[in-house]
Amino acid sequence: QVQLVESGGGLVQAGGSLRLSCAASGRAFSTYHMGWFRRAPGKEREFIATINQNGGSTYYRDSVKGRFGISRDNAKNILYLQMNSLKPEDTAVYYCAAGRRYGSDPVPSEYDYWGQGTQVTVSS
Repeated sequence: QVQLVESGGGLVQAGGSLRLSCAASGRAFSTYHMGWFRRAPGKEREFIATINQNGGSTYYRDSVKGRFGISRDNAKNILYLQMNSLKPEDTAVYYCAAGRRYGSDPVPSEYDYWGQGTQVTVSS
């Protein structure tokens, strides 16, 4: 079992940057593929980025390609999401998740464990 805790959210102006972290408990972190999702008010939870077990492969939602970067440190059990050139439409609660399946367009049901979320607000 894996427990996930996100941090790093906050209020930032458009064009700014934030780095989200997701700290994982347990010894199994490196055996899970990891993902970041977000849920904006009134919208469904949507995929943002995913990274495979060893960090050698990543996929991104089209709208964040070139602006966001997902990475992981398996020695420290931490997942990261570097967010640059933030836009007001990036405002959402951001969640990290751990799962056993890996692909280019994952859906929430493919992930087994979730964090509680961290709020990101981008002002115009």
